[in-house]
Amino acid sequence: MKIRFAIIGCGRIARRHAEHIQNNGKLVAVCDTDNAKSEGLGAQFQAASYSSADEMLQAQQNNIDVVAVCSPNGLHAQHTIQALRAGCHVLCEKPMAINVHDCGEMIKEAERANKRLFIVKQNRYNPPVAAVKHVIDEGRLGRIYSVQLNCFWNRNEAYYANSWKGTNQLDGGTLYTQFSHFIDLLYWMVGDVKQVQAFTGNFGHQGIIEFEDNGVVALQFYNGVIGTINYSVNSYGKNMEGSLTIFGEKGTVKIGGQYLNELEYQQIENYEIKDLPAGNPPNSYGQYFGSMSNHDKVYANVVDVLSNGGIIATNGFEGLKTVEIIDKIYTQAINLK
Repeated sequence: MKIRFAIIGCGRIARRHAEHIQNNGKLVAVCDTDNAKSEGLGAQFQAASYSSADEMLQAQQNNIDVVAVCSPNGLHAQHTIQALRAGCHVLCEKPMAINVHDCGEMIKEAERANKRLFIVKQNRYNPPVAAVKHVIDEGRLGRIYSVQLNCFWNRNEAYYANSWKGTNQLDGGTLYTQFSHFIDLLYWMVGDVKQVQAFTGNFGHQGIIEFEDNGVVALQFYNGVIGTINYSVNSYGKNMEGSLTIFGEKGTVKIGGQYLNELEYQQIENYEIKDLPAGNPPNSYGQYFGSMSNHDKVYANVVDVLSNGGIIATNGFEGLKTVEIIDKIYTQAINLK
């Protein structure tokens, strides 16, 4: 029997979800406060459309197995909890939420409902990322000494115009909307962060966004690794780079490109990463591109977990840790005016 899905939030990313749902199950319902968006997406994928999550969950009671939460960041917790209380599993887009408390409430609600809470972290499936993770897990780099994460993208005024993006309440910050996938990879590949020091500032988006457009961060991990994050949405004209460099006792690797999609450098003792498959293209948002579009693998995992007892790829706890690290950065950051 096909797994029945519904989508909350019918913006650009929802269309990608709908496409992969069609390949892995059945899309039965969508909702958005913008009726034109919900009706358009519903019509395209032969799904019922609604103007609110409450309306959809009540009308489709017992007819939805999984809800994909694709609403603005600041509504993820509310919509996830609504869906869990309605008896559905949830696949929540990144970031899981924009504060640690809400992440905890989402996890607790999933436990109470005895339902699965999946978090979208599709960059883990990028071929060079997966290969380097495997190398680390095998111990081929030995002790990791330090890491450098660089996120240099372009987001101009048009990107934020007439949108929830750029607001403290619904967006939360540049690290949440643009670079939470990158922070997740730090946690997944290197470990949990003990303490941070940071400088942030809004230099190129005054009057456009309510938070920083760039930052410089120093990190100490619990396992003794030290690292840096340099990030900006002020790269002139287009996205420049998304890269992670890892310096270890027995090797150095750099995953680069614009979206952590290329293995740019490797020097590993008695080992070479070879024959990497081509990755998926980045998500296209019209004028802009975002992280790699590996949602096919995300949905394959959802189906495997729910149908075959598979292992969940990214659970609520891991989603919380990403938010926790970002929260540490923002809490400690000295914001330069």
